[in-house]
Amino acid sequence: MGIFCLPKSAVIPLHNHPGMTVMSKLLYGSMHVKAYDWVDHSDVTYPRLAKLVVDCVMSAPCESTILYPKSGGNMHVFTAISPCAVLDVLAPPYSSEDGRHCTYFRALPFRSQAGKSLIEEQRKELSLRDLVWMEEFKPPSDFTVKRAPYKGPAIIYKGDV
Repeated sequence: MGIFCLPKSAVIPLHNHPGMTVMSKLLYGSMHVKAYDWVDHSDVTYPRLAKLVVDCVMSAPCESTILYPKSGGNMHVFTAISPCAVLDVLAPPYSSEDGRHCTYFRALPFRSQAGKSLIEEQRKELSLRDLVWMEEFKPPSDFTVKRAPYKGPAIIYKGDV
């Protein structure tokens, strides 16, 4: 669980949540969200084809969003339009030992004829303008996530209810 506080114009770079379900709630402010899902989940080579599933501005108060391991925008980028904060609850959490490490990406324009053959079966659902090639990418050197301990009330897990 984390709360990300962003000053105006700050960006959380394009990244993923492999094998995870994430509930997000914008607590205050406005942000632009751009999110993608893989076209072919069995393909694990890069660059890899992804489709745009969300491209919108969110302003608090607004509904929570949920992304799933294979849908809902598992790879996304947040850009603060105004100072804002977003609460993320991740399950299961990131774990490099279990293959759930955060990877950052760069989205490249879809211009390849080779990629067109990958989407023949899904042509009705996909628009070529919504497709991008994703390649792994190191975030900018000035991108930092500062951690702080939770000092709120105790959270007690009581098992399945």
